Amino acid sequence: MEIIAFMNQKGGVGKTTSAVNIGAGLARLGRRVLLIDVDPQAHATISLGLPEEMEKTIYELLTDAAPATDVIIERDGLAVIPSGLQLASAEMQLVGLPAREMIMKAAIADIVENFDYVLIDCPPSIGALTMNALAAASAVYVPVKTEYLPIQGIGQLTKSVELVRHRLNPRLKIKGVFGTFYDGRRTINRDVMDYIRQTFGAAVFNTQIRANIALAEAPKAGKTIFEHAPTSHGAADYLALSEEIISREAVQ
Repeated sequence: MEIIAFMNQKGGVGKTTSAVNIGAGLARLGRRVLLIDVDPQAHATISLGLPEEMEKTIYELLTDAAPATDVIIERDGLAVIPSGLQLASAEMQLVGLPAREMIMKAAIADIVENFDYVLIDCPPSIGALTMNALAAASAVYVPVKTEYLPIQGIGQLTKSVELVRHRLNPRLKIKGVFGTFYDGRRTINRDVMDYIRQTFGAAVFNTQIRANIALAEAPKAGKTIFEHAPTSHGAADYLALSEEIISREAVQ
């Protein structure tokens, strides 16, 4: 079982799109997957066609108002713990609590062994919610938009992961990095991928996610890329990436 936090402090890099569609891809390949949305913007929740306002969400789980089993929703082969706007207030509530970084880990402890993969879609910031996700995770996946500006925060992201590893979670590692919005015909895209490989080495996946309009359209339809456009480049790339994730698991 692997608990994977999808993290990037830059917005618009395909973080949520990747968490949702890797989750769906792994489920299609026969793996049991739990997707946890801990972003107050609830983009992963919305991308799966779930209502923005639900009776029970990750907020109820983190504030001890409901157990994890009462919060999980089944959606297209995925188990989902949705988010909602009220989660923004949880960020402030967590700050004053003892062992505040470990609340999520404790809240999901009884259910994680029911899954092969637990995917956590983090907010695009380093706050209490992201720290909770990193404290619970065994791996960090970093989607990187293959342009110049999105790689500027990579150093800070690495430092944040190292800080959590030393202070809270010794098993945490950056285990997966992949390019998004990739077009191999563009020099800047190829140069950014070269930089990423030099920086992260073996953590970089061979599969990159090509720029594809269907990936932008799918969230509006409330569908995964496999439901929305199963023959698209986006579907092919996320399935290939999911297969690569499983193949790495086999050699670990």
